[in-house]
Parts: sequence; structure tokens; C-alpha cells
Amino acid sequence: MANSDQEILGRGSVDDVDAIMDIATFNDDVDTIEHIVENNADTIFTWNYDKGERPRLDRLYEKAKVSQWNASTDLDWSIEVDPTTALNLQAELLLDPDMMEDPSSPLAKWGDKEWEEFGVESLRWRLSQFLHGEQGALLCTAKIVETVPWIDAKYYAATQVVDEARHVEVFERYLGEKLDGGYPINPHLRLLLDDIINDSRWDMTYLGMQIMVEGLALAAFGYMHQFTDEPLLKKLLRYVMSDEARHVAFGVLSLQEVYADMTLAEIRERQEFAFEAAVRMRDRFLQQEVWERMGVDSRDMVQRLLQAPEEAQVFQKMLFSKIVPNCRKLGLLDAGEGWLRDRFTEIGVIEFEHLEDTGSEFTDYDIGTDDFDAASAQKAAEAAEIAMSNPAS
Repeated sequence: MANSDQEILGRGSVDDVDAIMDIATFNDDVDTIEHIVENNADTIFTWNYDKGERPRLDRLYEKAKVSQWNASTDLDWSIEVDPTTALNLQAELLLDPDMMEDPSSPLAKWGDKEWEEFGVESLRWRLSQFLHGEQGALLCTAKIVETVPWIDAKYYAATQVVDEARHVEVFERYLGEKLDGGYPINPHLRLLLDDIINDSRWDMTYLGMQIMVEGLALAAFGYMHQFTDEPLLKKLLRYVMSDEARHVAFGVLSLQEVYADMTLAEIRERQEFAFEAAVRMRDRFLQQEVWERMGVDSRDMVQRLLQAPEEAQVFQKMLFSKIVPNCRKLGLLDAGEGWLRDRFTEIGVIEFEHLEDTGSEFTDYDIGTDDFDAASAQKAAEAAEIAMSNPAS
């Protein structure tokens, strides 16, 4: 029997505004440099060193070895960046017009100056959360090296540790050198990363990081890549996406084998964890910290964003365009009478289920792909069309 929303999320309903805002109290140590999380997992040695017993993981490992790039020499850090034009937020935000025209709205009196400032702050906030998420991926992948029992998975995960260190490096450098610094970690993201690190089961680390967090990041990077003409950011995102696609594929290919042997009760735990992660990541993109910095009542804005019509939530929905088909590939959508399918329907993202899963499409993101921009634009357009034409009821 499934747990209730209160047991899964710590609140009675998905859209409980008071509970969403209360999470901010968990971020009361933003000036503290270190954040310690208990790691309950066992470290597993394996004396079976037979490389290639899992051919698909071996293929990923071989691909990773020849796909490394150097953040210091492959990106031109001399490029001057104008933060006010680095990202076109108009196509992305699609804010409800009533939110700007309603006299009671905090945005009703905003002019060009405020919208320009909001664009810069939103960019800084988004890249900051990617930075923090990449450190989470760095630690989680190091944990996978320790805890997964297969040598092919240990080999590949070790290459991902290098990738994640490079991602932390580039986002920190872009924020520091081009945007004059960033934001602390969003409390919803921090709680999710804490849960992933804290869990003792290695497959939960895979599910939380490789499928959920990295899956959302891959989609978000793709849309930002479409919306920016700033050459340094565009190339940075292109390189990071080539790594991220392998990382998500690593999760899909590994968990397929694991989930095939699990009981329905064990699968239900994974479904509930995937749902919790999805809600926390949705809450993260309400970006309360930006509204507060802009002098806007963040609680009012969160409530307005949650109540916005479907057409004003296209971007937020599109962030799940990688997660949903990957969960379908793993059998998580329909196990246990379709519990996760119903929950993804509830939060308005189930319509992406028939898009290609990342275990099949990761080679499309290779750095050497000549027509990547066109292919990426096509993927984004397909996801946007689905999001706009199939609103959840």
C-alpha cells in the first residue's frame, strides 16, 4: 500500500504553499562553508575484474574515455559577457499575462529596468543551482564507485567523477568571472541531495541522481542552449550536455537490470522516491530567492505560479521531458497499478512518456555531432509542442 503525500513529501498536498515556503527555514546556514550529511552506505569491493560483462556499460566507459574536454583550454574565457543579454528569458518564462496586468500582482508596476534586473538575477540563480547540483552529482557518483558491486559500473562511474568535477569548475568560473557571483543552494534542492546521499541503498543513489537530478539538468541545459546566443555560455552548455547524456544513460542501463529482479514492494519505494524528487525539483524552480532579492513577496509569487494556467507552465513542464520517458523505460510508470503514472499525471508531466529514453539517445549529444544544434532544436520543439498541446486535466 502506498504512503500518503504527508508521509512522502512531509505535507498534505503537492501544492501546499505554506509547506513549500517553510522549507526555506532549512537554509538558515547559508554563510557556512561546510555542510555535513551522514552517508549510511557500505563500501563494496569486487574481486571480479572481468571488464565487459555488461557490454552496454562497457560501451559507455569506452565512450567516456575519448570524450573528455578541458575547461581551461577548450573554452574561451576571454569572451566579454553582458549579463543583461546572455539569456533570452522571454521564450522560457511565459508568465501568465494576468500576473503582470492584475493591479494586485507584485509585478504590475515593473518596467524595463525591473525586468532587465530580473533576467540577470534569474540567470545567476539558475546557474548557481546547476553549480550546487553538479557538486551533488560529484559526491553521489563517488558514492556509486564505492557502493555498486559491478566492475563495469565502477569503471564508468569513475569517469563521471572527473566529468562532474569539471562541471563544478566551469559553472563556478562562469558565475565568478562573468556574473559577479551566485546564490546559495535552494533549500528544496539541498533536501533532495541530502536524501540521496543519506540513503544506504546504492540503486537509490542512481535513481535520485542519474535519473531524476541529472535528467532534469539535461533537459534544462538543452533549453538554455536554445535560448542563449552568448558564445561562451552556449559552448559551455554544449560540452556539459555531452557528458550529462552519458550520465543519465548510465542510470537507465544500470537500473533496468536491477529493477527486473525487485519485488513490487521494493519498486513502490522507488516510485515514491521518484515522485518526491520530482516535486522537490518542481518547487526548486519557483525560485523564491530571486523574488526576495527583487523585493517581491515570494509567498504571493509562489502561490500565483502554482495557480497559473497550463500555457504559462510550459517551460516548467518541459524540464521533465527526460525524466518521464526514462522512468517509463525502467518500468516505474506502470508498476503497482500505475501509481507513478497517476502521480506524474497529477503534476502535469505524463505527456512526455513516449519521447526517446536517454539510454537510446545519448550518442546524439556527442561533442563531434555535426548537426547537434539542429537536432537539439528539434528535440526542444517536440517537447514544447507536447507540453502545449496536451495539458494535464
